[in-house]
Amino acid sequence: MTNGTTVVKPYKTSDSGKKEQVTHMFNAIAKSYDVLNHTLSLGIDKIWRRKSIALLMKNKPDTVIDIATGTADFAIEMAKHPINKIVGFDISENMLAIGQEKVNKLNLQNQIAFKLGDSENISYPDNSFDAATVAFGVRNFENLLLGMTEIYRVLKPGGILIVLELSEPEHFPMKQLYSFYFKKILPFIGKKLSKHSTAYNYLPESVANFPYGNRFLDILTQAGFVKTNLKRFSFGIATLYSGTKKINSH
Repeated sequence: MTNGTTVVKPYKTSDSGKKEQVTHMFNAIAKSYDVLNHTLSLGIDKIWRRKSIALLMKNKPDTVIDIATGTADFAIEMAKHPINKIVGFDISENMLAIGQEKVNKLNLQNQIAFKLGDSENISYPDNSFDAATVAFGVRNFENLLLGMTEIYRVLKPGGILIVLELSEPEHFPMKQLYSFYFKKILPFIGKKLSKHSTAYNYLPESVANFPYGNRFLDILTQAGFVKTNLKRFSFGIATLYSGTKKINSH
């Protein structure tokens, strides 16, 4: 499959759109999502998150919207820093419910709030946030450019976008090891732990079809972002992208 040209959906036999299917899938796997994530990434995802937030904090944001927040892992990690308000925004009610439980347990209700919504139609006015983050969520957008354009709209001029996403290693031997793990091991473990085979067959397909690297930076540029940049983690298994809203944007 060519990267970025095919809309990959979780449920092959369904005629519904990707957005509806992704919502259904995440509602279905919400309870096992955290355990699976950390197990399948061997815990490395926590290091990637910390590095991403270190870059974010160079901008000293006061308000952040965490798009596709899921169960709020990224939002909770951000809350360790002096950010006044973090909004966890997601399309899946069940994922947000688990995020809310975690936030309540950590007593972070004053710092983190949640909002159910669609990343391609964000229910906030223009210029609302100092920063926006998306961790492992942009692969699930139905229309990637529309999603990035919406994020650009709700950012204040000079605001930063941080995107952490899985990508495919390009060099031997990590390329081959990654391919084997992602296509054989991961769907097997995912199915056993979540009792939901579709989600973990969809994951490698969605990564393979995501326009990672410079092609994603091109999409950020099309959406209006300047100062776009990328940094690869763990031999290219994940990539950190960043972009800034123009100062003279209105």
